Amino acid sequence: MSLPNPLIILGGVGSPYTRKMLSYLRFKQIPHKMIWGDPAVYLDKHGIEKPKPGLLPTFVLPDDDGNLKAVTDSTPLIRRIDTEVSNRSSIPSDPALAFINYLLEDFADEWGTKYMFHYRWHDQKDANNAGTILPLQTLGMLPDEMLNNFKEMISKRQIDRLWVVGSNNDTAPIIDASLKRLLNILEKHLASSSYLISKRPASCDFALYGQLSQLVNFDPTPREICHQVSLRTVAWVGLIEDQSGIEVEEDQWGTIESLPTTVKDLLTEIGKGYVPAQLANAKAIENGDKEWETEIDGCAWKQKSFPYQAKCLKWVNEEYNLLSEDDKKKINNLFDGTGCERLILN
Repeated sequence: MSLPNPLIILGGVGSPYTRKMLSYLRFKQIPHKMIWGDPAVYLDKHGIEKPKPGLLPTFVLPDDDGNLKAVTDSTPLIRRIDTEVSNRSSIPSDPALAFINYLLEDFADEWGTKYMFHYRWHDQKDANNAGTILPLQTLGMLPDEMLNNFKEMISKRQIDRLWVVGSNNDTAPIIDASLKRLLNILEKHLASSSYLISKRPASCDFALYGQLSQLVNFDPTPREICHQVSLRTVAWVGLIEDQSGIEVEEDQWGTIESLPTTVKDLLTEIGKGYVPAQLANAKAIENGDKEWETEIDGCAWKQKSFPYQAKCLKWVNEEYNLLSEDDKKKINNLFDGTGCERLILN
């Protein structure tokens, strides 16, 4: 089934996943229409059923019968689009490297969003910033009275949801320390590498860019942190936004053996927070618990259980099990001592 020309993408300026997919489409050189705002407006106008759950971004794509459907979830979307438009792939050709790409993409999507959501709504100055700008970007230029009403409504809803992702006064230092360690790793990594795992962009680059696009450019507190800790990261975010003009070659991918040593540092950071969070969440879902608690970075972390993140852990293991025994050994050797070895459940 061929993609529509142009491809319709519905999303928000302040949505890291929208930015992820928009930068990906630019790199792929796929004709597209970016429609900012509430996807429901476009979907209702064109008689297209809304997706459940409604997430940003939303794509309008044909199903197996050729009927247009609203589709969400960035990771499978990238793989669907890469399958249908093989030119300028974002998935490494080396299977072991492709697995590392998958893991880094999931880390950005599932742990990186904790940075974004925490910094956006935890401190008052950031909440004031987001509460004012997001309604204007979604609904257009509003009169003051309407804007204030929407600001109050949106801010309350999002601040009340902070506990859902584990953001509170107790975990704030954990999140802050994790972001700063990540930025320090990226500062070192980007001194000799333009991308995360190879000499060309992979889907993990677009995923991490999506989260960092908000931390670097949108929210005041993390913007200050990023500029203080890693100006290379700030510069990288500006470049990854549009990679449509670069030329790519197959031999630029490299292999897992050619990974920069700083990737091991990145995996060690993943092992500190993302791994224990995913494992505790999956156990809670298996046991039917609505909340979970574990130790992250030497401190207690408690939050709501998410079925989707349990699926993410399952999918990571499925990707691992698709590898040959030789490639599994390569992954195991790379993971050794990072904490990521705990992700492999069999």
